[in-house]
Amino acid sequence: MTNMKDIAKIAGVSSATVSRVINNNGYVSHITRQKVETAVEKLDYVPNSQAISLKKGATKTIGIIAPNITETITVLVKNFTLAAQKKGYTVILYLTENDPKKELNALELMRSKQLDGIFLIIRSNDWATIESYTKYGPIVTWQRVKSSCILSVFIDQYDGYLLGLEYLYAKGCRNIINLYSDIRRLNTKSRIKAYEYFCEKYVLTPHSPEQFNDINSIQDGERIAQWLAKQEIKPDAFMTSSDAVAAGLVSQAKRLGFSVPEDFSVIGFDNIEISHLLDITTIDYSIHKQAENAFKMINNNLTLQKLTPEELAFTLIVRKTTK
Repeated sequence: MTNMKDIAKIAGVSSATVSRVINNNGYVSHITRQKVETAVEKLDYVPNSQAISLKKGATKTIGIIAPNITETITVLVKNFTLAAQKKGYTVILYLTENDPKKELNALELMRSKQLDGIFLIIRSNDWATIESYTKYGPIVTWQRVKSSCILSVFIDQYDGYLLGLEYLYAKGCRNIINLYSDIRRLNTKSRIKAYEYFCEKYVLTPHSPEQFNDINSIQDGERIAQWLAKQEIKPDAFMTSSDAVAAGLVSQAKRLGFSVPEDFSVIGFDNIEISHLLDITTIDYSIHKQAENAFKMINNNLTLQKLTPEELAFTLIVRKTTK
């Protein structure tokens, strides 16, 4: 394998001079630089990026950890990567399939200085275990977390969820079913609190969160539509955990002969592409900007060139699945 001594021999200079040219560090005359660059090209020399990283203490590489690929995670990964690339970073995606060991393997790469930082979209391990890795580099998560050392780009979903519920009430809906993702998560707990406040405000009887829990995918939405078809007393609206769930519910309901929003209204959550394609009313909370903010937080921890995260808010996007 070609090294700096080989280049120095052909260029007729010292190895130190070759190092200054390759690393662009220190003065080298124009003629000498040309000799070194000619030798580099002749030998097809490629610097050892890992050695350079260890020497400088930075890899310019950031890891993204996610359990799988969904429509929402695709948006997060894409926009985080684009923001990072603009600042000269390489981004590597690690899929854990909800396996804590795979997540730990990715976190270990930061300990061994192969990653500068990590964007942890959805965790598999407990927060205490993940916190122990922050001594090796910044970790930013998309999830809501109470931690002094893990940063988060979450926005309190209480406000967004209540925004959707209030709209449904204004349109005459009174029997509203809430489809929750995971009632153990802090964001879902905020949605439950919003629903309980909403029911108390309008003197409505709330349903139990456990009744419609762990509903995350298009297939889950389809199963809800099948459940709906069997009910004698049918709800007049659904607040869903995501646009994917809303899409499955709306599509399957139409196949079963229902009319949306004539028979019932549906509101999604995320405002990703599928909600636009199916004309689903949804709650937008700038997922692409949350991803950009995640990169900015990592960047600000790694460099002196600070980037300002944007303040984000919820917006109701009214389409054709609500009256």
